[in-house]
Amino acid sequence: MTASTTRRTTGLRSRTAAVGAIAVAGALLLTSCGDQTKNKDNGSDSTKANSAPLAGKLPASIRDKGVINVGSDIAYAPVEYKDESGKVVGIDLDVAAAMGEQLGVEFEFQNATFDTLIGGLAAKRYDIAMSAMTDTKDRQEGIDSDTGKKVGAGVDFVDYFTAGVSLYTNKGDDQGIKTWDDLCGKTIAVQRNTFSHDLAKEQATKCKKDKKDELKIEDFATNPEAETRMRSKGADVVSADYPVAAYSVKTSGGGKYFEIVGDQVEAGPYGIAVAKENTELRDALQAAVQAIIDNGEYEKIIKKWGVEDGAVTEAKINGGS
Repeated sequence: MTASTTRRTTGLRSRTAAVGAIAVAGALLLTSCGDQTKNKDNGSDSTKANSAPLAGKLPASIRDKGVINVGSDIAYAPVEYKDESGKVVGIDLDVAAAMGEQLGVEFEFQNATFDTLIGGLAAKRYDIAMSAMTDTKDRQEGIDSDTGKKVGAGVDFVDYFTAGVSLYTNKGDDQGIKTWDDLCGKTIAVQRNTFSHDLAKEQATKCKKDKKDELKIEDFATNPEAETRMRSKGADVVSADYPVAAYSVKTSGGGKYFEIVGDQVEAGPYGIAVAKENTELRDALQAAVQAIIDNGEYEKIIKKWGVEDGAVTEAKINGGS
């Protein structure tokens, strides 16, 4: 889910990579905190930690417990979602599992709504947030993009993927939409507090300034809810990150429900969010991402999910703008 920001560029970038629908194994645990997924254990915690090449980079508290708690909105296929058997799977799960092999720990994913993840980090409910969250300056600095006011300490990001934003409609009913400027007079459904939500608000302002018909915005807690609204004809179009839009187009109704319209815009990095004070954990995560890039595991994961166009070659810290 791309991050909230006031940035809007005019450049468009088109990508053609199809998104695969391959499920990966994960064990789903139900707890009072919500859904949790603990990546596959390949041995005792002590043996794994002792043999892991980057275990020494972790804070002692995390190394000792052998677990990194991850806040995530598990309703964003193919990045993280539940497969037909109820297991939590996706790109982020695979990347985290590969990182865990480097660090000697398990990544446990806990389900939460997207707009509560950074607050959860501040409240120490999670060690990190990993949920298709775009790294931007506003999030780094704790700025509310709507008001421009500082609302928190901000977070640091370890970047691991790149994605833009797409528009999609009911199949065979594109409403004449090719660009964001075609949205005036339409109704758009988006997930709340995402970059798509911000782009919709900016476009609504632009429609008004240009004295065109109003762009109506309906926001929802999850992207599937936005899609359901469009399917019921309550909205004309949905916006989401390109991998998510492409996956929905490929899989929903066996590929019969939706179609992407126009080109992808606003490509930016996905980042693993870490509280500002947790610099040791941040640096350990950066080392782990870079290690799986260098050893080829990252490339295997990206190819498996058919999202090669979003691959990165360097695990940057706070590389977003």
